[in-house]
Amino acid sequence: MSLNFKNNEMKKLLMICGLMLGIAGFTQAQQGGGQGRGGMMMKPEERVKQLDEKLKLSDDQKTKLTTVFTEQAEAMKKMREDMQGADRDAMREKMQKFRADNDTKVSAVLTDDQKKTYEAWQKEQRAEMQKRMQGGSN
Repeated sequence: MSLNFKNNEMKKLLMICGLMLGIAGFTQAQQGGGQGRGGMMMKPEERVKQLDEKLKLSDDQKTKLTTVFTEQAEAMKKMREDMQGADRDAMREKMQKFRADNDTKVSAVLTDDQKKTYEAWQKEQRAEMQKRMQGGSN
């Protein structure tokens, strides 16, 4: 009888642990813990590393871009908090302006050749995103 009691308690404990892990994973995904979405969810250092692979950045450029991406991440976090429950169209418009401003900041750090490569890569990223969005809605 007591053995059965322990098994039931163990099952409950395992179910609670599984539930907590599921909630933690979901929360992390909702807070931008995921990666691979056009770089927007990546840590600033990871984004610089990704750009360095594409553009062969100098150390000075890496430092400047790390600062740009860190400021961007902080501003994005604040914007999300401020706009919770806000009008989606207004939020989308504000986010588009925000992204354009950040692209301008990134481009200001790059050489002319790097800018061309960066713009081509951005186009590829947008096309891939569009393709994923269309594929997901069908």
